[in-house]
Amino acid sequence: MTPGPTTLLVLAKEPVPGRVKTRLTPPFTPDEAAELAAASLADTLRQVRTLPARRRILVLDGRPGPWLPPGIEVRPQCAGGLDERIAAAFAECTGPALLIGMDTPQLTAAHLAPALSPGGWDACDAWFGPAEDGGFWALGLAEPRPELVLGIPMSLPHTGGVQRARLTDAGLTVGDLTELRDVDEADDARHVAQAAPHGEFAATLARLTRTAVG
Repeated sequence: MTPGPTTLLVLAKEPVPGRVKTRLTPPFTPDEAAELAAASLADTLRQVRTLPARRRILVLDGRPGPWLPPGIEVRPQCAGGLDERIAAAFAECTGPALLIGMDTPQLTAAHLAPALSPGGWDACDAWFGPAEDGGFWALGLAEPRPELVLGIPMSLPHTGGVQRARLTDAGLTVGDLTELRDVDEADDARHVAQAAPHGEFAATLARLTRTAVG
């Protein structure tokens, strides 16, 4: 695989019970929600390892665990709100960078192919991956410009629209990636597991569901 010019960033929290996927509780316990978060992160990082990138960096709130595969650099997240943490992750990059989260374990190479293709940045200054809930699952910038993220109201139904408008208002040409569904609540988990039935996330959800029924 030929490395591309892009730095891939994964923004994530250590899957600690009570700190991750709290909207999955109930029906899942905090421990089960953390298991699902770990599986989601493992699937995401496993996919990131296969993608053409100059560097692959996990920007982590917490400590690495057994879900971290080889070949992924780890950097600590800065303090602050989500907009500040995303902006700081971009600020540490040189050249094109594409940031994703840990909430889309159904991610495939095809979803990111437009941005990571050899000419992905030729006609685009930015790439934007909208989420079904109104947010975004991917954000790419040809040049690190943290000010394009700072101040964006996060985790709201209009977050994605505000972020994309910030890019276009700055005069950037924006390419759009496929819309994906984040794993936030139990219905999301079932939907995403069906979309990626062979991943660790789907296997973990099936195991936890069987245990609950039994």
